[in-house]
Amino acid sequence: MPITEVNQISTKAGDEGKSKNFVNETFEKDDTLFEVLGTMDELSSFLGLAYHYVKREDLLVIQRTLQEINTIVATNPNHILYKKIKKLSDEPIDQIEKEMAALLKICPLEPKFCLPGSETSLGGAYIDVARSITRKAERTLVHFVKETKRDDLTTVMKYINRLSDYLFVLARYLSENQ
Repeated sequence: MPITEVNQISTKAGDEGKSKNFVNETFEKDDTLFEVLGTMDELSSFLGLAYHYVKREDLLVIQRTLQEINTIVATNPNHILYKKIKKLSDEPIDQIEKEMAALLKICPLEPKFCLPGSETSLGGAYIDVARSITRKAERTLVHFVKETKRDDLTTVMKYINRLSDYLFVLARYLSENQ
């Protein structure tokens, strides 16, 4: 059903500083849940921007994975819908590690400090910013997991940690090859 009315977009519940998770539970907008979801959204948006400079399909795959992660994080694990949503497997982590290994074979890294912002590549600079947002997302996710005792998010935490490693390698690769 197409969205044709403003009230289909704006519920106005946010006017009072509240929002809902995936299963319609209400939280304050400054809840750690929304900090995690917002930072993941920021990361995905920035990866979308970076895609236009580097044209790597793996960035689109990562964006889709981040959407899946947001669904997992935004769903109360005690709710019946949680059983129905797709959980993150080790496959995306394995894929990132495989991509990282391939890049390192093509372009081994020198053991030296690199300035963020990729000195020679605009695409690499965008990837460096995405990497720093990934680190912020990881910090908010770790805080959320500790606060909520969500032990179901260990694979998500592993993915986000590995993603920042991959983006570091990708930025260095683009510095040399773009």
